[in-house]
Amino acid sequence: MSVAPVRMAAADRRRHLIETAIRVFSEGSYRGTTTAEIARAAGVSEPILYRHFASKRDLYLAALDHVWAKAKAMWEEALLGSPSVDAGLADMGRGHFSVHDCKFQLAELWVQALGEAADDAELRTYLKRHLREVHDFVAGTIRRGQAEGSLHPGRDAEAEAWVFMAGGLLGMVGRRVGLLGDDEVARIRAARLEWMRA
Repeated sequence: MSVAPVRMAAADRRRHLIETAIRVFSEGSYRGTTTAEIARAAGVSEPILYRHFASKRDLYLAALDHVWAKAKAMWEEALLGSPSVDAGLADMGRGHFSVHDCKFQLAELWVQALGEAADDAELRTYLKRHLREVHDFVAGTIRRGQAEGSLHPGRDAEAEAWVFMAGGLLGMVGRRVGLLGDDEVARIRAARLEWMRA
């Protein structure tokens, strides 16, 4: 017996599909996940999913945008609630990692996208823009910390922002293959922050 989909406003349905796709992609992979699986997990038919997204790639890109918006909002909140940028960076790095954590989801989706980008020009173009946006946010945050005096003024903010992002990818790869535990990732993060402090 099939259950009729719950009626939702279009914007709510779109957000529900994106959040479901994030979970399904994070538990599996971009290549291995089908739109039928996502639709089933969201409690809708595939035609309803395709009313909102033209393709699996479009849904995946919307998922990346959604997770980045959540991560950025959390990071901004951590920075605003901290007495200094270096304390805010420490707060940004802390937290429980689960498949429901947007930091985890962002790194997971990056790892998957990187694996597909070589064969997909549209995904590669999107990923370059997206990663540059994340980089620019992090570099701007580092420059703010340098201006306030909590981060070392001699550090190259542009280069350090790439290192910050690489750490997120390293943590995800380490977790996926069992190379790094949470305690090791925390030590790496603490060492990087100590390097950045004034």
